Amino acid sequence: MAEPMAGIIAAEPLADARWLRLFRVDYRFADGVNRSWVIATRNERPRCISGRFEAPDAVVIVAYHRAASRMVVTREYRVALADYEYGFPAGLVEAGESVEAAARRELFEETGLKATRVMRASPCLYSSAGMTDESVVMVYAECEGEPSAAGNDAAEIIEVLLLSPEEAGRLCSDSALKFDAKAWLVLSAFAAAGAI
Repeated sequence: MAEPMAGIIAAEPLADARWLRLFRVDYRFADGVNRSWVIATRNERPRCISGRFEAPDAVVIVAYHRAASRMVVTREYRVALADYEYGFPAGLVEAGESVEAAARRELFEETGLKATRVMRASPCLYSSAGMTDESVVMVYAECEGEPSAAGNDAAEIIEVLLLSPEEAGRLCSDSALKFDAKAWLVLSAFAAAGAI
């Protein structure tokens, strides 16, 4: 199947918030018809304009607590869902910060757990390209310590869970729960394989 050649024409800012910006992007496919799309970005300019796809916006930490033989999962209140979402510790990469440093910092801030070994990291991943250019790197790590919410800021309501494969499977089977898509996929595999 031939890919339609697209050309980005321009981007117009529509809204600017602390961690998010909204743009209307004008583009043209090979058929010559001008179109527009509205996207959200965490950057000053959308990646489709800047061309800067190399640095991730955020990290998602898939942490395994070796001593407990359990996966670290967060249950966090999300305003957009008006409910709790099951996911993994995650957060924005700060300017000048490496992916590994961001993963270690965010894991500790959100869970009180210390990363002891980073096993691997994904390339930049995009989970909702129909509405945002946000990219994340998934960092797989082993950790230690006792879960704590002491590092959470006032806007965060995060419960830390340490799950066995069986517990992960039961959660993933409950259609009434809300999951981050990446977390559901990893937890389902963890439930099936018994390991990360």
